[in-house]
Amino acid sequence: MVTLVDVARYAGVSASTVSYALSGKRSISQKTRDRIEQAIAALDYHPNAGARALAGKRSHIIALMVPLHTEVHVPTMMEIAIAVTVAAREHGYDVLLLTNDEGPDGVQRVAASGLADGVILMDVRLDDERVPVLHARGVPAALIGLPADPAGLSCVDHDFTTAGALCADHLADLGHRDVAFIGYGSAVYQRHAGYAERTLTGFRERAAARDLRFLHRSCEGSYESTAGTLARILADRPDTTAFVVQNEGAIGPLLSLLRASGRTVPEDASVIAICPDVLAEQHSPRLTSVSSPKKELGQLAVDQVMARIEALAAGREPKDELLLMAPELVVRESTAPAPRRA
Repeated sequence: MVTLVDVARYAGVSASTVSYALSGKRSISQKTRDRIEQAIAALDYHPNAGARALAGKRSHIIALMVPLHTEVHVPTMMEIAIAVTVAAREHGYDVLLLTNDEGPDGVQRVAASGLADGVILMDVRLDDERVPVLHARGVPAALIGLPADPAGLSCVDHDFTTAGALCADHLADLGHRDVAFIGYGSAVYQRHAGYAERTLTGFRERAAARDLRFLHRSCEGSYESTAGTLARILADRPDTTAFVVQNEGAIGPLLSLLRASGRTVPEDASVIAICPDVLAEQHSPRLTSVSSPKKELGQLAVDQVMARIEALAAGREPKDELLLMAPELVVRESTAPAPRRA
C-alpha cells in the first residue's frame, strides 16, 4: 500500500511538503507541485482519511478497535473503552466501537471508508498484523498495548514486565522458593498477546535472579479448568507455597480449591493476583495484587491519537510516543512468609 511517505520519497521532497500540497494550506512552488503530482500518478497514491483530515474535512470520530475474545476479562476492557469515550468527548469527538476480531482487514476497512479521523487499537499482539496496515495507510493511531516493534507508533500500556518482576520480588522477600504462575488460557499465548507474554517474561527473569523455582500453567478460567491446573501443579511440584494469578476468572476458583484441599491462605499458600484493585478487594481474604489505573490508559491513548491527527492537519510529521504506566503492588491479606518445612 502506497503511503504519503512513499510519495515524498519518490518526489524528492519531505512528507510535510506533500501534506501541504494536498491540504492547500501553504503555497508550494509549481515545480514542486508538479513533481508531487507526478509521484502521485506514478505510484497510484490515494489519499486516505488522514489526508482528508489535512484538508479540514474531519468526521470527528475515533474508531476504537476492541476485539472481545472469549478469554478476555470484558469488564476491564469496557472500563478502558468508557475512559476512551469520555476523553474523546473532551476533544469534541465521538467513538465508534468495533468489537469483532477483523484483524488487518478491519483497519483497512476503517481507513478506506474515511469514517474515522483516527484509530485506537486494543488487545495488541507482539506481532500484531494490524500494525503494518497502520503504517501503509498512514492512519493516525494510538495503541493501548505494546507490539514487539513500536517504531513509528504511539503506544501506551501498563508496564507488564515490571508487574511480573514485582510479584517475583514480593514472594522471594517472603522466603518462598517454589512458586506457580497461573496464566490466561492457551489461546492468549498462542496469539502472542503482549500483556500476557510481557508479564510472564518479567516474572521469569526476576525469578531466575532471585533463585525462585516456578511453573507456568495456562488456565481457561472456569472452576473445572482451574481445578485441573491446580492438580497438575501440585502433582509436578508438591512443595509449591505461592501462586501468582494473571487470570481474573481463575482467582475465585483457586481460592476455593485451596481451601477445599486444606490449604489456608496465606498461612499455607500465598496468592498474588495481577488484577484491578476493585477485584482484589472483593475476595476473602483480600488479595495482594499488582495493578495500574485503567482510566488513565484511555485518556492517554486519546491524547496520543489527537496529537497525531493535529500533526497531520498542520503538515507535520507525527511524533512517536511510548508511555508505560508503572504498576503498583498493594500488600493485603493473601500473602505471608513461606511456611516452614518439616
